[in-house]
Amino acid sequence: MAHKPRLYVGSVLRRFRNDSGMGQVEMANRLDISPSYLSQIENDDRPLSKSVLTALAREFPQVNAALSSGEDERVLTQLGSAFADPLFGDTQPTPDELSRWSESQPLFAAHFMRLHAAYRDAGERLNMLDETLAERSDSASAGRLPWEEVRDWFHTSENYVDALDRAAESLASENGGKLDLVALEQLLANRHQISLIRISDDRDGPLVGLDRKNATLRISAALPAESQSFFVAHQFAALEWHVLIANIADQAPLASAASKRLLTIGLANYAAGALLMPYTAFRKQARTVRHDIDRLCQLFSVSFEQACHRLSTLQREGERGVPFFFCRVDMAGNITKRHSATRLQFARFGGACPLWIVHEAVAIPDRILVQLAETPDGQRYISMAKGLVKPSGSFTRPPRRYAVALGCEASEARDFVYADGLDLTPDAQSTKIGVSCRTCPRRDCDQRAFPPSDRTISVDPDRRGIVPYRIG
Repeated sequence: MAHKPRLYVGSVLRRFRNDSGMGQVEMANRLDISPSYLSQIENDDRPLSKSVLTALAREFPQVNAALSSGEDERVLTQLGSAFADPLFGDTQPTPDELSRWSESQPLFAAHFMRLHAAYRDAGERLNMLDETLAERSDSASAGRLPWEEVRDWFHTSENYVDALDRAAESLASENGGKLDLVALEQLLANRHQISLIRISDDRDGPLVGLDRKNATLRISAALPAESQSFFVAHQFAALEWHVLIANIADQAPLASAASKRLLTIGLANYAAGALLMPYTAFRKQARTVRHDIDRLCQLFSVSFEQACHRLSTLQREGERGVPFFFCRVDMAGNITKRHSATRLQFARFGGACPLWIVHEAVAIPDRILVQLAETPDGQRYISMAKGLVKPSGSFTRPPRRYAVALGCEASEARDFVYADGLDLTPDAQSTKIGVSCRTCPRRDCDQRAFPPSDRTISVDPDRRGIVPYRIG
């Protein structure tokens, strides 16, 4: 059985006592301990014992609830994860030390985790620069394309837009907390005088089209109900919060007008997801069902992809969800959507590691695949991937086929239903993956497409392995 770290709660207990106007003697009497014992607890000279924790639950349930909220445990997990970085070598702090630091020095712990996140981000930016130089040696094409700028903007924003998210959650709350297609259609009509028209015979027309002159929103009847809901939510958000969206886009450091227009669309899409899956309710249900995507789809009437994407946006300060990575991969292996709140970062250009299970999922629609993978830094991840098919509504238009992947670090396994049944012991076999061949340092990978850009290669004409060179 794992050793449970001792609980140091001095700052929490002292803050509550001061806010309540109690002296140490009064609180000590109610807890049936001496004032000196209480003073030692408040100064983190002694941890919280079981008897004192029981007394706290009896006398001050509000303090006990705060200690049991799970947020402290989440901080401990994130702090331990940061220290597990190979950067710090084999010497690791004990659970007791981590617990004491997070309780007695919460500001230090928060800054340390933020600094480590910045270090990881700097490493990713170096990878970005390396791949940018490799992919674009022609100086005439050195600038980022508009869609790349928008993708990077969302990434640096941690895939979370607070003002839009809170506005959407507030509006959903005003309308019963859950917005289905009927409710969204009514909102669009009542607040913006736009009527919804479903088109069933326009096979070559757009999936969705707003006719401002006639105040109608035309939408293809061939779309699944979840897609129809999303497009109506998108159009409502674009109209309802056009000023807010415009202000955010104007303040974004984007180079071109096309980039700002794409960001405007992306922000409306973000708000649509927040309308259909309000932050607090979605986060709570996600934890309750241990991030079972099919259950979330039923609860919020959304698609598999929409639910996965929304989980990657739960980055609200003080109310963060489980750190997930999310991506969408097409049949050619191109990553068309990506975000990671974990240490795993995606290839900026081209495809992902061919050993990653998402590629297999593309070829097997409607089946969930699970994989325990390990990156070159020794970090292990649990990946869930599912192949999806979006019907076109016509034989003359091929359906869209792709796969989505959602995953987390192995340390989060207890909150991820897809980890059930996996062997997560330290010696368990895992698939050795990388970000991309261009940046992967592995020397013995049979699936390598080309050598890493920062290593030399040697070629022996008299010897031949799986790949025709050896990495220096």
